[in-house]
Amino acid sequence: MALPRIILIDDNPVRGQQFLAVIQFLEYQGELYSAEDFSEKLHSVDDLFAVFVGAGVDKQATVTKSVIELVADIPVILLIDKGTLLQVPSVIQNLVASIQEWPVTYTVLMDSLQALQKQKENHVKHVSIGSDNKGLAGSSEAIKQVRFLIDQVADSDATVLILGESGTGKEVVARALHKASSRHNHAFVPVNCGAIPAELLESELFGHEKGAFTGALAARQGRFEMAEGGTLFLDEIGDMPMPMQVKLLRVLQERSFERIGSNKTIDCDVRIISATHRDIEQAIIDNLFREDLFYRLNVFPIEMPALRDRVEDIPLLIKELVARLEKNKRSSVTLAPDAINILMQHTWPGNVRELANLIERVAIIKPNGLIGVTDLPAKFRQFTVSDEIIVEQAQDNFLELVQEMEDKIEQEVLQKVFSAQLPEEGMDLKEYLHEVEMSLIKQALDECNGVVAHAAKLLSMQRTTLVEKLKKFDM
Repeated sequence: MALPRIILIDDNPVRGQQFLAVIQFLEYQGELYSAEDFSEKLHSVDDLFAVFVGAGVDKQATVTKSVIELVADIPVILLIDKGTLLQVPSVIQNLVASIQEWPVTYTVLMDSLQALQKQKENHVKHVSIGSDNKGLAGSSEAIKQVRFLIDQVADSDATVLILGESGTGKEVVARALHKASSRHNHAFVPVNCGAIPAELLESELFGHEKGAFTGALAARQGRFEMAEGGTLFLDEIGDMPMPMQVKLLRVLQERSFERIGSNKTIDCDVRIISATHRDIEQAIIDNLFREDLFYRLNVFPIEMPALRDRVEDIPLLIKELVARLEKNKRSSVTLAPDAINILMQHTWPGNVRELANLIERVAIIKPNGLIGVTDLPAKFRQFTVSDEIIVEQAQDNFLELVQEMEDKIEQEVLQKVFSAQLPEEGMDLKEYLHEVEMSLIKQALDECNGVVAHAAKLLSMQRTTLVEKLKKFDM
């Protein structure tokens, strides 16, 4: 079986040979390409595991972007000189798998490659799940409709406007659209129009030439150029200033633009996906948004439902969020069905983002533990467990944890209940325990007027566990 192949693109042959020696020591095949010939050779490489772009490459960011477009899902790693991380554009930092300083040690490089291998294995393991849910966890009709709309418009170049409250996952939809489109081998470039000052937004989108304004010490590409052939995601488009709306409309109409300080027209082949939490139609009435731009952007609208409108997805969302924590090695946590039951009664004004913050919080408070109702923040404890809400999905290891707790409870019960001496004629211990357990359950139900959730608390037992026992004992 051929060894996995790693490519280094670098114009410094000395560093290239040093790097290849390290790679071979780690039992990978290594090849060195220059910045001039990599584009011709990468197409024909088999068993490609990763591509490194070396610090000796002139215009490293441009080369990196080209490599990402060529190798699609293959990890791309930057090798940079020590102390130069701040010189790497944030867009490129977000696109590459990792950034490493040269010279790199065996240990650091080995750990990095092992992490990439693990990610690759996880991707293969979950690829069928990812292709089905498009990164949108849930089985509600609302989220199924979103997936259906993504499939409908993905192969089109139509502009898409994603609507929904803050925290609903609008960028997740945008990335799913890009991944499902014919542009998936090119860059996905996000811009938060509400987070960039108005006076800087034009430069951020269209770039500028050296000396175009005070502080423009070098020419700089804008996001439109970075997204060439791919997708430009304009988040919070409703916050874009009116002057910029005019310029964006021109780009959408003419498919060309000029950098600030230049009269050279640059043609662009970019798909525009935008998103907003604002009521754009009301903004048009208030003269805060151009009606003609709205119609250009709103060719195909997709509305992300609020979490309160799809609470049945919360168990699956929790499972997905916990999996992300585990993937990032940031601990883990398990939520008991009763805790999930409580969470499904909350209105979630912060939507999925609020749920993600909660999961991260309880994982810090009780790492690798079982989260019950009493472990939730105070605002959730105003709710009581509802028998009308059925939690069908839970973490994979929940049953094991419940069994451990159940065994512990049974041991305590045995110590308290069975103080009687063993009869001389002996006894059927299993039958005796069975009768005692049924008797205690019946007493708890009688004490709580038949309310299962209250009886379960009286027995220090999970409600779902008690329900299973009731079925088992045909009670």
